[in-house]
Amino acid sequence: MAIPQWADRLSRLPLCCAATFISLSVLVGSAFAESLSFDSALAIAVSETPALRADISQVEAARQAAIPAGELPDPKLALGLDNVPIEGANRFSLGREPMTMQRIGVMQEFPNMAKRSARVEAARGRVALSEAETHITRLNVLRETAVAWIARDAVERQLARFDELDKENRLFDAAVRARIAGGKGRALDVVASRQEAAMIDARRDDLVARRQKAIAALKRWVGPRAEADLKGSAPDWPIARNTLEHALHGHPELAIFNSRERVMDAEVAEARADKKPDWALELAYLKRSSQFGDMAMVQVSFDLPVFAASRQDPRIAARVAEREGLDAKREAVLREHAAMLEADFAEYQRLDRAVQRQRDVLLPLASEKVDLAMAGWRGGKDELVDLVMARREHIDAELRAIALEGERGQAAARLHYAYSEHADNQSVAPGEK
Repeated sequence: MAIPQWADRLSRLPLCCAATFISLSVLVGSAFAESLSFDSALAIAVSETPALRADISQVEAARQAAIPAGELPDPKLALGLDNVPIEGANRFSLGREPMTMQRIGVMQEFPNMAKRSARVEAARGRVALSEAETHITRLNVLRETAVAWIARDAVERQLARFDELDKENRLFDAAVRARIAGGKGRALDVVASRQEAAMIDARRDDLVARRQKAIAALKRWVGPRAEADLKGSAPDWPIARNTLEHALHGHPELAIFNSRERVMDAEVAEARADKKPDWALELAYLKRSSQFGDMAMVQVSFDLPVFAASRQDPRIAARVAEREGLDAKREAVLREHAAMLEADFAEYQRLDRAVQRQRDVLLPLASEKVDLAMAGWRGGKDELVDLVMARREHIDAELRAIALEGERGQAAARLHYAYSEHADNQSVAPGEK
């Protein structure tokens, strides 16, 4: 018997390397063999999604940038030559002219306190803005992971139903053959059960393809763990209209405007502070030739914002206009989310009623129809085709019920993570990762 290529290569490795390879293989295999619950999927997504890690890095960057916001500018070192003659007998001499001096000094600028306070407030606002954006990203990750997990769970439950359908179809085929053998059926009837089996296989193939798509969607958030078997079920979130409407104004994409307002208010204050003069202090030591005495210099300078109409005022007006525009944007986003809430809640209600109708009315009627068709066929009153059609309708009703439950779960997840005020406190079990 031929030795597999991987085994032949493994046999040529040193013993320690082979043992390491086997250990890693066992660890990887056990990792992928572990089933994936809803909570563990959320935990993995929150800890490993690149977009969320990027936002967390932006928060840290904003915090670091806020540290020097209120500090004074770096002092400036000044080196120079003063009063160097360029004409006459002493031209370019540094020692024969009494007024010639070598200067070394330091200058410190002092922006006015209003401007420094505004810069500090703007920096703190940018930290809060980064944290709010990270919060939005986190909820988006939780929502999309939940939707992807629920979608795959629905497909898995539909596929599980096909194992029972195979057993039922084998019994159905045996019953058809027994009836034909007893001289009560037609020879063509034996084809019906095989057609039914082929139909079931075709439906299974479609679901297998949908399962792969669902795994691919889940893999975006949890990585290779998406291949693992699922366990458990998604939470049954309470979806109440009053609760959702109460939480609408706290929607993260609306709450983020508070941080933006804070930043813009600080920028307006900084622009207005430009009308107040900054000042600077300069100290210098001036060295002359040895026959002359050295000197010192102290200088204080002030900005003179005397052309405010063409400089500071336009900048202030620009910042104020941006701030006023932010209020309009908030109102637009509020209306958009109010409309989305109405539409999403209406869709959830439709799906909830559809699930109840499917489970309580249509599915029992489909089962009753199969029973009646089976009794009629066995009694010789109905044709086999009536029974086949009844079974197909029953299969469709079962699969439809599972699909509707999945759609309802996805709609509930979208509402929960978008509008529920408790969405950010959704419990995740890190130990299940």
